[in-house]
Amino acid sequence: MKTRILVIGPSAHDSKGGMATVIEEIQEDRKLNKTFKLDVYPSYRDGNKILVLFYSFFAYCFFYFTKRNYDIYHIHMASRGSTFRKGYYVKAAKRWGKKVILHIHGAQYMEFYHALPIKKRKKVIELLKSADCVIALSKEWKKKFDDEFGLTNCLVIENGINMNRLKSAQNSTSYHNHTFLALGRLGKRKGSYDLVQAAEIVSKEVKDLKVLMAGDGETQEIQRLIEKKNLQNYVKVLGWADFPTKLNLLKECATVVLPSYNEGLPMAILEGMAAGKAVISTYVGAIPEVIKEENGFLIEAGDINALAEAMIRCSTDGQKLEEISRNNVKKIQDQFSMEIMHKKLEKIYESVL
Repeated sequence: MKTRILVIGPSAHDSKGGMATVIEEIQEDRKLNKTFKLDVYPSYRDGNKILVLFYSFFAYCFFYFTKRNYDIYHIHMASRGSTFRKGYYVKAAKRWGKKVILHIHGAQYMEFYHALPIKKRKKVIELLKSADCVIALSKEWKKKFDDEFGLTNCLVIENGINMNRLKSAQNSTSYHNHTFLALGRLGKRKGSYDLVQAAEIVSKEVKDLKVLMAGDGETQEIQRLIEKKNLQNYVKVLGWADFPTKLNLLKECATVVLPSYNEGLPMAILEGMAAGKAVISTYVGAIPEVIKEENGFLIEAGDINALAEAMIRCSTDGQKLEEISRNNVKKIQDQFSMEIMHKKLEKIYESVL
């Protein structure tokens, strides 16, 4: 009889972001579904605070009364409210005598933890220690979790990419070296304002510069900054991009740029690499574990001049971009493919029983 696994997290269809993408890939993996009886349960969906509150409450109630017949509960969890909402799911599953895997996402998890009162910090530690396994997205995160929380149950699984979905972007002939793409939520944490300021510098040297910013978040504020600097011809705010739109944008650009101040292991970077794009990013989170000299350019977060210099280098050195493109496709194939991620996950499922 197959092991029954319930994957719990944001709705893959009604939520945005990397966590929903990871869950969708698990849900659609034929090998995992052949080996295990695997179901996905949406505990959260995007919306205003009232919608989120009601949806989360009724999702938990329905879970509590109808989802007791699984062997493993694979719970995806981020910081802030996500941690405390998922705490109810963990407590219920452990009360039923079941195995629990906590899969930690969220770029600012340690900042969230350190901002909590001492009593709530203790509750977070108790929650993490109660799980049979905690999954960290990188070696750096595992070390932080082990040191800060005293964990002995933490393992590393990097995010993985379905390369087949992005293959057409690798072979695109419509891209331009002067086109840059930023994917994900726009705001200060993602370095979105820095990117606009860097574009102002680059535009003086690269006359056909194009910076495409595809994401939700502080879109109106970013647009106002673009207009204030008269950069409408160079920088475009596109709003959130679904996958078909994202694929078309990746075909058009040569470089994915993510000048973040906090990150874990961003799906945007891995997707860009899988699409054969160069990467410009920062020395934060697990990014330095992935981006080396042969894969792109890393700068210190907040260094606008360095960001501009990296963008100019990408705009002018086509030979370097071609070399990076080949390296990035190979690196994803060898280290960060969805198949590799799911093989590691399969081993964890088998080990916790």
